[in-house]
Amino acid sequence: MSKAEGLYRYSDGDRINHWMVVLCFMVAAATGLAFFHPSLYWLAEVLGGGPWARILHPFAGVLAFVCFVGMIVRFWRHNIIGANDREWLRRWRDVLADREDRVPEVGRYNGGQKVLFWLMVVCLVLLLATGIVFWRPYFRDAFPIGLIRIATLLHSVAAVVLIGGIIVHIYAAIWVKGTVRAMTMGTVARNWARKHHLGWYKEETGTAPRR
Repeated sequence: MSKAEGLYRYSDGDRINHWMVVLCFMVAAATGLAFFHPSLYWLAEVLGGGPWARILHPFAGVLAFVCFVGMIVRFWRHNIIGANDREWLRRWRDVLADREDRVPEVGRYNGGQKVLFWLMVVCLVLLLATGIVFWRPYFRDAFPIGLIRIATLLHSVAAVVLIGGIIVHIYAAIWVKGTVRAMTMGTVARNWARKHHLGWYKEETGTAPRR
């Protein structure tokens, strides 16, 4: 579906879902980092203090996971990694140098976006599963101490990886001019689509068969 001034990329529901994930993730990340290292405890104070941070962290994390499930259901088909995506990833230097004419044609999402999508899926599943293991007081006596220690370590590793991936995601959205508009207004400029997602542009404008 298109408009004269651009192409529709995300519906109102898609954008609300995305920003719900963002909000919940920010709360979960801030409270988690507050307990990760003493130098970051000020993040807990910003959110109301230690007791509130301990309450908010698990519930915000679960809500972030639930909201992200909606994104998985909506977009997993568009994030299947194929031969073109692997070649796109191999040519990452051309992407960074803005030589996109040298990389394979990109559909709705490029190889980097697809890798990040599945990275988020894995990390969020790990965070939910491991978080349940040491969630007090609801599962106080449900698991042995050895498993709790392993879960705590895996939870921390998954959180650091996910936060790093999100930082890259935010940077890329700002770096590629015109990208943020997709999640604020729901549309993108035709020139943006033609340059960065030519395969998707052809599908949306009817110049190529839909996949």
